[in-house]
Amino acid sequence: MEEKHIFYTEGDDPAMLGAFKKAQETFKYCWRELSWESRRIVPALDFACVKVAFSEETDIPGKPIVEYMWVNEISFDGETVRGVLINEPDRLQNVKNGDYIEAPLSRICDWLLATEGRSYGGFTVQLLRAGMSLEERQQHDEAWDLDFGDYNDILIVRGQKEHPDNLTEHPMSVNMKDSFISFLQQHPNEITQQDDAGYTLLHKETIAGNKTIVEALLEAGADKNAKTLHGKTALDFARQLNWEHIIPLLSH
Repeated sequence: MEEKHIFYTEGDDPAMLGAFKKAQETFKYCWRELSWESRRIVPALDFACVKVAFSEETDIPGKPIVEYMWVNEISFDGETVRGVLINEPDRLQNVKNGDYIEAPLSRICDWLLATEGRSYGGFTVQLLRAGMSLEERQQHDEAWDLDFGDYNDILIVRGQKEHPDNLTEHPMSVNMKDSFISFLQQHPNEITQQDDAGYTLLHKETIAGNKTIVEALLEAGADKNAKTLHGKTALDFARQLNWEHIIPLLSH
């Protein structure tokens, strides 16, 4: 998947800045879906990518070259997005297609998921589509081979119209409760185990917004005061990502 055309826009355009902000605020839903995708035996996503702002200084102070390009093979630790650049820069010389990328959430400009030919997210893409003629929009969508739907009504999770509760919690989190509890009973060491960066399962499931799984971990004795190597608790991540349904579970 790669955009077929280069679109230029002013870096201080209020509408585009608003799209960036929406993308950053909702990226947690992108990551929630990706966290479940990694556990599926049969993949459900056609693709997933994140748009990142890349820059390079020029001879003119305060006037860097900035390009917005897509990254896939995404991972996320609650603060930093990592992946592989899948676009060839137009003007930048300091990155190239295929480079491994690390970027803070503040440099994320957009995210886009697709499943069964339908897009989710894509705030900057939808803003660009809104300014196109009907014919241009059709050509754009055909180039992507995607149904982008209504640019005034951007979906962020699957089934959100039919099942609004999906915005609160991923259905797989609810459906996997019993098997997850069984897993913890068979592998109790998983409750306290920390990876090389100090993350526990409680950290990871909190970052992914999985309330039911977080509840199961707490009931199994997970330490909500456990910290990563950078001193972050699960509650810190719940607050940073504004997972309102999880914050109360970790606050007491």
